[in-house]
Amino acid sequence: MNKNKSAISKTKLAVGSWQLAARTKQTSVPTAYCLLLTIFLFMSNYAQSQELNCGVSVNSSMVNGSDKTIFQTLQTAIREFLNNRHWTNDKFLNQERIDCNMLINITSRPSTDQFVATLQIQSSRPVYKASYPCPMINHMDQDFTFTYVQDQYLDYTEAGNKSNLTSVIAYYAYIIIGMDYDSFSPNGGSPYFAKAQSIVTDAQNLPDLGWKAFENTRNRYWLTDNLFNTQFKPVRDLLYIYHRQGFDMMSENAPEARAKITEALKALRKVNSDQPNSLLMKFFFNAKADEIVNLYSGAYADEKSQVVTVLDEVDPANLAKYSAIQTAGGK
Repeated sequence: MNKNKSAISKTKLAVGSWQLAARTKQTSVPTAYCLLLTIFLFMSNYAQSQELNCGVSVNSSMVNGSDKTIFQTLQTAIREFLNNRHWTNDKFLNQERIDCNMLINITSRPSTDQFVATLQIQSSRPVYKASYPCPMINHMDQDFTFTYVQDQYLDYTEAGNKSNLTSVIAYYAYIIIGMDYDSFSPNGGSPYFAKAQSIVTDAQNLPDLGWKAFENTRNRYWLTDNLFNTQFKPVRDLLYIYHRQGFDMMSENAPEARAKITEALKALRKVNSDQPNSLLMKFFFNAKADEIVNLYSGAYADEKSQVVTVLDEVDPANLAKYSAIQTAGGK
């Protein structure tokens, strides 16, 4: 069992259940009814203790003249594969499940059971004392090919899995979980990133693209490589500071929480210097650029100047977005 599980679980429970507690305090109902309701909710939560709450959509509009029912069954099969499987040894309450989405866009169908697609992965985590969810992942995988037959049962074994479909889906399930755990505990996601890396190792003999270092620098191989490369440690540190010491603390002391995020962002300068245009930095800012603009738009003028200078250096691709920070009304 993950040694950080207890701390993470308590933190996530506090984040996930504060609204329920607030509503309970404002409502006057009989004690017996409250007790029965509490027992019912407790049992319901533990009846659904898988880690993921993942929406899945399969878009086949680019494939003409195909039987569309296979895409409906594929969508259902992937959703059940993600949401009904236990991916960790930890116990999740229903409100602790990680919200995520996968959009599979079928671009071609070379044969009856062969498909070429792109895969968009998104996930988020709750913010303490807020209804706003923090985006964690917004990533497009361009190298998704797989075979699937109508009503096929999706199975996955950790050692020697031969299906590229379930290998890719399982890989991103572990990335989603790892990112979530990293945001609640320093390096808390490492066990799940390691599982994703094991999938990469096992997939080296698969003919499908996306698994090998020599193919390009933007694939699944390089994502897990970056996550464990010590040169990217400031990015892993940022995942915790940004969320747990930053956004989760905004309701208590917004300037102090924002200052912690600023300092953590400054640490990315060395990462960018050592590993310019890296996948992991793109992976982070693809999810966070808009959120960062909103975060600093109401900041003090000196904060804005500091953070825009840093962002222009470490994430020049989003320079146009960050320029809005300076012009937004602040303090």
